[in-house]
Amino acid sequence: MDLNNCMSSKADSFIAPPCHAEIEILFQDEHLLLINKPSGLLSLSGKNPLNKDSVHFRLVQDFPTATLLHRLDFGTSGIMIAALNKAVNAEIGKQFQLGLVNKTYTAILYGHLTENRGLIEYPIAKDTENFPLQKICYETGKKSVTQYHVIERLDNPARTRVLFVPLTGRTHQLRIHSREFGHPILGCDLYKNEESFAMAERLLLHATTIEFIHPLTQEKIHGLCPSPF
Repeated sequence: MDLNNCMSSKADSFIAPPCHAEIEILFQDEHLLLINKPSGLLSLSGKNPLNKDSVHFRLVQDFPTATLLHRLDFGTSGIMIAALNKAVNAEIGKQFQLGLVNKTYTAILYGHLTENRGLIEYPIAKDTENFPLQKICYETGKKSVTQYHVIERLDNPARTRVLFVPLTGRTHQLRIHSREFGHPILGCDLYKNEESFAMAERLLLHATTIEFIHPLTQEKIHGLCPSPF
């Protein structure tokens, strides 16, 4: 069996439901955009023609040269950078490669965390038998580190609002780290327990801040998109 074809087939079989929420432009100049991606919108259009709607598809209607510097998962909302020309794309892309772009995320987790802050460190690898899942693997996984800070503990039912600082950028890192840590993100369909998935109508993960150096002005950009939850 061709594993790549199998994984591609699974990816193509997903049909995203319509997203009626709009993209909000948080910052704009002639070189780049900072936008607020709604939950339930693909970052990029899929191969399946029914998945044409996406952040990129919508942006190029008004900004034909727009390209995305990074992606957010389908269910994740929040701040993203879009470049408006190739030179800016390349320069900010280098910052991503060198680990110079800093991001934080807000999430609501299942249960109460014992500590107010800490690190979650589990190596992550592709789960080739269960696309699109990732897995924790100490033999083949890549080093993955997430810093967390408790914002508040909520009751009835027990939940914890946290600020995540991903120190590495693995696929699904915050979602799988939360589950392995014993506190899955509410509404997460991939890394969950029965209760945590049922406790929210959407994935309660939001890209809240992003910091990088503007490639033309050399100023440090502090992008902020407050969490809706």
